Amino acid sequence: MANRPDANEKGKPGASLFYVPLSEAILYWLKLGFISFGGPAGQIAMMHAELVERRRWISEQRFLHALNYCMLLPGPEATQLAVYIGWLMHRTLGGIIAGVLFVLPSLLLLIGLSWAYMAYGSLPAVAGILYGMKPAVVAIVLAAAWRIGQRTLRNRLLGAIAVAAFIAISVLHLPFPAIVASAALLGWLGGRLRPQQFALGGSAHASAPTTEPAAPHVPALIDDGTPTPPHARFSWTGLARAAAAGIMLMAGAWLLLAWIFGIDKILAQMGWFFTKAAMMTFGGAYAVLPYVYQGGVEHFQWLSAAQMVDGLALGETTPGPLIMVVAFVGFVGAWTHEAIAGQPALAGVLGAVVAAWFTFVPSFIFILAGGPLVESTRGNIRMTAPLTAISAAVVGVIASLALFFGMHVFHPASRWEWPAMAIAAAAALALMRFKQGTIRVLLACAIAGVVLSYWV
Repeated sequence: MANRPDANEKGKPGASLFYVPLSEAILYWLKLGFISFGGPAGQIAMMHAELVERRRWISEQRFLHALNYCMLLPGPEATQLAVYIGWLMHRTLGGIIAGVLFVLPSLLLLIGLSWAYMAYGSLPAVAGILYGMKPAVVAIVLAAAWRIGQRTLRNRLLGAIAVAAFIAISVLHLPFPAIVASAALLGWLGGRLRPQQFALGGSAHASAPTTEPAAPHVPALIDDGTPTPPHARFSWTGLARAAAAGIMLMAGAWLLLAWIFGIDKILAQMGWFFTKAAMMTFGGAYAVLPYVYQGGVEHFQWLSAAQMVDGLALGETTPGPLIMVVAFVGFVGAWTHEAIAGQPALAGVLGAVVAAWFTFVPSFIFILAGGPLVESTRGNIRMTAPLTAISAAVVGVIASLALFFGMHVFHPASRWEWPAMAIAAAAALALMRFKQGTIRVLLACAIAGVVLSYWV
């Protein structure tokens, strides 16, 4: 670990840039990218344990301040938190490196799994593994709804919003963006009429950093009182410059796809669709999956409903953000729709990269453009009521996703799959009652699926 600055050095403007060598930070972010299993809560807990407690690169207060900002944004909050801390320590380059290394292992692994799925998914052994993992996915989604609901639905009003969101998306088939916008409007009104009902009770992952804080006599390199470094000081010029650069990067990539492959072809469609999806990921990956399903399965028909469930099962087995499942959607869609004629594997890889690019780049823009603003203020109370209502609606949306997956897994071809229902019940019990990890549950269910496929 880098030497700690003395008290005089800490007070110097920009001194925080030299607390940790960039090479040391790169090694940490790369390591995190390969071991960050457990979803957003687990990833945030890992960063908290390592950066706040063991290495003392950042204080508890500064860590939670950054986390709260990331929770207000659409997009994967754990990825954004890594970008924020990397940016705070090592400027824009540090933020980009932290974010890229956090998601790159997941992308590469999921591309490999997607290729194996498309090339060998019909083999009996692979089919058996997927037979066991699909019910586990239903249980995982249901457990996510239960976990978030326990933290979010603190009164009957918020519970009613969750029920209304469930009905809106599963019965009325309203689009996910309309549900998010309606929930935000209700929160805005409720925050003014009944503010006590919409008081923010903590971030959706407030339970992640639950370990005891480090001893107060050990200062962090970026401590509570560490002055904001020059690059993190807010200016309207800096905000406009960063936002413009990000927008030009996104627009340039889409225009390049449209020019090379055609504006009405699948890769350009994916670029625009996943850009919209990136703006809808309030509440984490589970919340945006219904929107991805509506677009990828129902509207564009890039993949089938069964393939969507398979993709989520594969996504659960990889480290990094769960929203990386969009890479599977992009891979399968580009493969089956022959984005590159005669080269399905190459088309799949390009589809996965396009999906990941347009999903994750907005998160980098939000942090690199908005980071100085959040460093200059401790937040805006008016934003908390809409966020609380959106979080409540997310619970209903996730529950509807569990119902949707359950119908396709438990009742395919108009017959009930009782073994799959038994696997899902056991997985739900392991997750919610015995607090077992996702990877362990998926592995056990995959083994059960293989056994059943040869036994039945």
